[in-house]
Amino acid sequence: MTELNTLTIAEARDRLAKREFTAEDLTMSCLSAIDAGGALNAFVHNTPEIALAQARAADARLAAGDAPAMCGVPIGVKDLFCTKGVPSQAASNILRGFTPEYESTVTGKLFDAGAVMLGKLSMDEFAMGSSNETACYGPAISPWRRAGDDAKITPGGSSGGSAAAVAADLCLAATGTDTGGSIRQPAAFTGITGIKPTYGRVSRWGIIAYASSLDQAGPMTKSVRDAAIMLGAMAGADAKDSTSAEIAVPDFEAALTGDIRGKRIGIPKEYRLDGLSAEIAKLWDDGIAMMKDAGAEIVDISLPHTKYALPAYYVIAPAEASSNLARYDGVRYGHRAKLAQGDGITEMYEKTRAEGFGPEVQRRIMVGTYVLSAGFYDAYYNRARKVRALIKRDFELAFEQGIDAILTPATPSPAFGIGEVTDADPVEMYLMDVFTVTVNLAGLPGVTVPVGMSGSGLPLGLQLIGRPWEEGDLLNHAYVLERAAAFVSKPSKWW
Repeated sequence: MTELNTLTIAEARDRLAKREFTAEDLTMSCLSAIDAGGALNAFVHNTPEIALAQARAADARLAAGDAPAMCGVPIGVKDLFCTKGVPSQAASNILRGFTPEYESTVTGKLFDAGAVMLGKLSMDEFAMGSSNETACYGPAISPWRRAGDDAKITPGGSSGGSAAAVAADLCLAATGTDTGGSIRQPAAFTGITGIKPTYGRVSRWGIIAYASSLDQAGPMTKSVRDAAIMLGAMAGADAKDSTSAEIAVPDFEAALTGDIRGKRIGIPKEYRLDGLSAEIAKLWDDGIAMMKDAGAEIVDISLPHTKYALPAYYVIAPAEASSNLARYDGVRYGHRAKLAQGDGITEMYEKTRAEGFGPEVQRRIMVGTYVLSAGFYDAYYNRARKVRALIKRDFELAFEQGIDAILTPATPSPAFGIGEVTDADPVEMYLMDVFTVTVNLAGLPGVTVPVGMSGSGLPLGLQLIGRPWEEGDLLNHAYVLERAAAFVSKPSKWW
């Protein structure tokens, strides 16, 4: 029999309903895979006791005929989600030892739907990074390898632990968060599916904040159908989150008709960047051909302010981070530095934050504080906000012209090796988000789907961007692309 941990959510749901195995059997298979997959450093706080208790409760619901789609499905939870009684430290030393007395809305909804939590997953510290190398736990490692090369590969970031765990079949799915591409980029790097919903579709309550106007939670799964199932369980209005939208959650899975005949797919000319690799350009062209063969109309469009997206993002996100992370000062929770005789509260703040925050977080706090400071607010932050409005308007104009979805590359390259893009030039790392940040700035839904393989044997993905609140239609486009690409490659098990 196929190892149960390799199943998709949809497969597990159907077979659990038929009682071919129990949720406890499925959970034990994943727990065994996690034990064997320690070299990936994906799971950083294991919760086997919680998982088995939830699995037994799921089995009781299944036996009683009360089984939502996620009932009995083992998942991993990104370390950014607060989970009651379980360490939740955003991969930062400053929150070492913090165990919340409350549950995030997203994890609460998933548990209500019967999902089983296997543990917490690694990530870049406070979700700041594109390679999972800023985690206080050390980097998560992709299960993929370049052909003929044993170098460790990044699973992307910030949701790198989630991506590695799903790609390696340590869990059936995982939660992620996306501030500038942190679901979509690691999904593309590891050959899985990841969707960032419309801003406000999923509650942010109980998710440790990075940049509040950009952060959005979403599922990371083995297929588009799984993404639709899990998003349905995660989404919905939440009175505890003022940015959560009072919009009904449709049946996303029912939207997967596989029919996009007559739909108009926009191809933005600005995404054909100077120096775009021939490999990525060909992948994009192949994706365009797949959508055309499925009956869609391909339309060239312009998103003229795209070139300003990265600079605007790396002003707005650090500005919001400097404000959000001001609460970590050693007073109420988390790490507090050891003080010398005569030290006062100012020294406690300085020493605690210097010891607790890693270099990338410190860098972004300093940038954010600078752009918000007197004399620079208008020159940087206010100007970036105006650029953001122009980027949002670019997308609105495209959709007003009848565009149903926009197809772009997901990443400028395949995954790179751990340590290959270094601290010496942080801008080189920031460029990994070049195709994804616009979606967050505009508050739109975006999804990445694995479409092909690089010459070095690593997965490559494409991104689809949809109309606001139309995740069902977006997922249907992704479903068509997924079926046309027929991506079935899996990493060779070396761990």
